[in-house]
Amino acid sequence: MGKILVIDDDQSIRKTLTSYLKKQGYEVLSAENGSAGIEIVKSELPDLVITDIRMPGADGFEVLKSVKEIDPHIHVIIITAFDDMHSTVKAMQQGAYDYIEKPLEIDKLKLTIQRALENKKLSDELNSIVSEKTNEYELENTLVGKTQQMKQVYKKIGQVSSGRVTVLIEGESGTGKELVARAIHYSGITKSYPFVAVNCTALTESLLESELFGHVKGAFTGSIKDKKGKFELAGEGTIFLDEISEVSPNLQVKLLRILQQKEFEKVGGESLIPMKARVIAATNKRLSELVKAGKFREDLFYRLKVFSIDIPPLRERVDDIPYLVNHFLNKINIELHKNVNKIPEEVMEILKNNYWVGNVRELENTLMQAVVLSSDDVLLKENILLRKSEQIGSAHEYVKNVKPEFITLEELEKRHIKNILDALKWDKNKAHKILGISLPTLYSKIEHYKLSPFEEKAD
Repeated sequence: MGKILVIDDDQSIRKTLTSYLKKQGYEVLSAENGSAGIEIVKSELPDLVITDIRMPGADGFEVLKSVKEIDPHIHVIIITAFDDMHSTVKAMQQGAYDYIEKPLEIDKLKLTIQRALENKKLSDELNSIVSEKTNEYELENTLVGKTQQMKQVYKKIGQVSSGRVTVLIEGESGTGKELVARAIHYSGITKSYPFVAVNCTALTESLLESELFGHVKGAFTGSIKDKKGKFELAGEGTIFLDEISEVSPNLQVKLLRILQQKEFEKVGGESLIPMKARVIAATNKRLSELVKAGKFREDLFYRLKVFSIDIPPLRERVDDIPYLVNHFLNKINIELHKNVNKIPEEVMEILKNNYWVGNVRELENTLMQAVVLSSDDVLLKENILLRKSEQIGSAHEYVKNVKPEFITLEELEKRHIKNILDALKWDKNKAHKILGISLPTLYSKIEHYKLSPFEEKAD
């Protein structure tokens, strides 16, 4: 149930409290003064410390300070017969979980102990999740490249990650803008806090507003309870606003206010909530051009562009392609339980000479398809499935010769999902990861587009 340390120089109180807590099922330790209690904390690392405030030697404040230095996640409840404002304020400022006056109300103490231990358990679980996400980022989402263009990106990540300045990341689709945002988050002062990503194109204006700021119960039809928004959930971490160029003029005004005043209101709410998160925005369009065209607010543009990072397209860092190929093959082999690790020079030249409209993301998807189709450990030329328009030898020839196919974005998405599913023999668990969407979303799109393994490809 939890390990509790009781520190009190009054023997009768110490024994009574120890006996009561043991009957409640807790593992209980005790100390007759603050100095002895601190030594027990060092060796036993209890979940909770209950300490008197006025004791000979080290008093309750010294115990509190020492406990937080040993392990900031151990909660401390201070009990005292001297209930004054100064001591209460000081105890809470220094990180006490609660401050309870004597004589003790046993029901109140019992409830406070339960809440303190539940709070610590939740905190430990969240720390574990943050740690797992950090490890996952380091292992799976590493930025790869040794060209001068990428070295400049790394340099900028290092410059900006030690503070909370707002960052604007610009680059074509598939260049790795979110990976750069995560690198900033996990390599700097925000790494112990949440990274919350929002795709600004995925929701309608009204839903996006609720998603960003949260809403109160009854704010609109269907809002049956209060909901926290992404800004609030990000806490002191990072909120990543992807495709910021697609935000409506109305939401642009609200985002500008948040960046200026560092506070926001929930939809339907009246109280102001402080905004503590760092904002990183990304776009595959040039915001400066949208500003000139009157499609994006100039004042918001400058608020976002406090620090900017441009991600080069893959065709401008061709020398990175061999590193990327090796990196992705290692990752894909683990995921698909394959061992495709031999790359003929001819195949590497094909990959290096391709235009890569979809940049690094398209390269990864192409390699995924090739590995799926491979029957041995060699990456064969015939398994590199490039779009015909992209098998032209150079970017110049591509621009000169390609004739655009006028289809809707919906049709393009339908074809892409179908191609991925076919390449993976309709393994939906693998497909949704490659597509970067949740499994329920994939099922929804399959139903929406009426896709099946037997469907003929669209011409």
